[in-house]
Amino acid sequence: MAETSWDLWLEEALHKLESLKRLRSLRPLFPVSFEGRGVLSSLNVSSPLVVSDGNKEEEMLEEFETYESPGPWDRSAVEVEISEATFAQWTNNLCSTGEEICNFDIVLDHLLDARPQLFRKLLLFSGNDYLGLSAHPTVRSAAAKAAQEHGMGPKGSALVCGYTYHHRLLESTLADLKKKEDSLLCPTGFAANMAVMTALGSISSLLSLNGRPKNEEKIAIFSDALNHASIIDGIRLAERQREAESFVYRHCDMTHLDQLLSCCKLEKKVVVTDSLFSMDGDFAPLVELVELRKKHGFLLVIDDAHGTLVCGKDGGGVAEEFNVERYIDICIGTLSKAVGCQGGFIASSKKWKQLIQSRGRSFIFSTSLSVPAVAAAHAALLVAREEKWRQKAVWKRVEEFSSATGLHFSSPIIPLVIGDEEKALQASKQLLEAGFHVSAIRPPTVPANSCRLRITLSAAHTAADVKGLATAVAPWISSTNSVLKTYGLSVSSSGLSKHTQGTNSCEDQDGAVAGHGSKPCPMRLLCNNSKL
Repeated sequence: MAETSWDLWLEEALHKLESLKRLRSLRPLFPVSFEGRGVLSSLNVSSPLVVSDGNKEEEMLEEFETYESPGPWDRSAVEVEISEATFAQWTNNLCSTGEEICNFDIVLDHLLDARPQLFRKLLLFSGNDYLGLSAHPTVRSAAAKAAQEHGMGPKGSALVCGYTYHHRLLESTLADLKKKEDSLLCPTGFAANMAVMTALGSISSLLSLNGRPKNEEKIAIFSDALNHASIIDGIRLAERQREAESFVYRHCDMTHLDQLLSCCKLEKKVVVTDSLFSMDGDFAPLVELVELRKKHGFLLVIDDAHGTLVCGKDGGGVAEEFNVERYIDICIGTLSKAVGCQGGFIASSKKWKQLIQSRGRSFIFSTSLSVPAVAAAHAALLVAREEKWRQKAVWKRVEEFSSATGLHFSSPIIPLVIGDEEKALQASKQLLEAGFHVSAIRPPTVPANSCRLRITLSAAHTAADVKGLATAVAPWISSTNSVLKTYGLSVSSSGLSKHTQGTNSCEDQDGAVAGHGSKPCPMRLLCNNSKL
């Protein structure tokens, strides 16, 4: 029933766009290298970009170097240096726009390693390079080769002239990874979420008689309370266009979501959620969401930014991990985290792609990704497929940190909730002085009184790195347990979890509807029912 209804609405929307001559097309171009050769000859293979052929991809893999264990380059994914000037500004809580290193002499000293005493080495535990691919020789080589042959500028937006066969090849590889018909590249993951939300909202306008949907014709979008800001902003824009109405359900609370869905009179329903939450490190209950999808017939959209390549046997993400890939209608992801590069993508059916590329404003009006960035991302995906040990390594680091701290964490995102903002900043500063780069996360990123140290683990970290960090954060472990107990939370097998019960009456849920007032939920710490 769900798929039939949404398939029908999607078909009607595409038909309307076609009748208005508003369907947009992607026309892949073949970049010509500086030597005048086309892209195929410069790749030195027959035609891997034209036909989706596993054998051709194997030929490309033969040109790539892969390794069975970490190399010295992996350390650059987790080791950084800062100038003493930056360190002083940071530890004294002084606001900075980065101007303290504008002195060319300082930059030159660092490049020449002339005055090492002016710099501090730090171990990075706050990045999102989960597999350590950003500095991989094959990834760097792919980017450098593409830059030398085709330059840096993409020349325009994807719909104008910025879409090449390099982009098409990466989209095809991402679609295979996510087990979808197709995918669409976006300049960032933020832009990808914005494009999906605005495109979904536009369906109500396309299907209305005069292009202005009545209240009952709007799209109902149900969003987890802790979804990423890009999802929230996309929904806000759809609401601003008077095309959608938003409903916020308590974090991972399927009882609350079920009640909101049951009470909603709007026909076209969408549920959107992060798959792996960036600040809490817990997973969306995808199995339960799929059951609700069968019951209520909504479109299920997930943002798998932190799950891609990290979760699932083949790196397909959280949906693969829970074996629910075929029930995910639209999967949004990023190339800037485990892929170690830059950009965003949307994996879906071909028809959903056609709608989004025609109505997703942040896609339509953004310059395309550069060819070097695309080439690097494609190389990273192929390397990740071959170097399976990287995914195993990051999960091994999670086990080691859990064992060393006596807490159980279920993902490479580890929140140590301090509570008070000043205490969180002080903890981050003390870790900095000990040589660890761990950011303090404060409002508005997280609610007040839930400030935390956000630790992220990478395959590029060693067991010794993790042990050293565990020792350094030991003073705050007891503080973390105290804060969690105060707010009825625990660190469990699914990350930070709350011990609350949803209300049972539809009337009690009215506050969750954006634009109809708000009521504080029992767990204001991690959940906010107010308007998006």
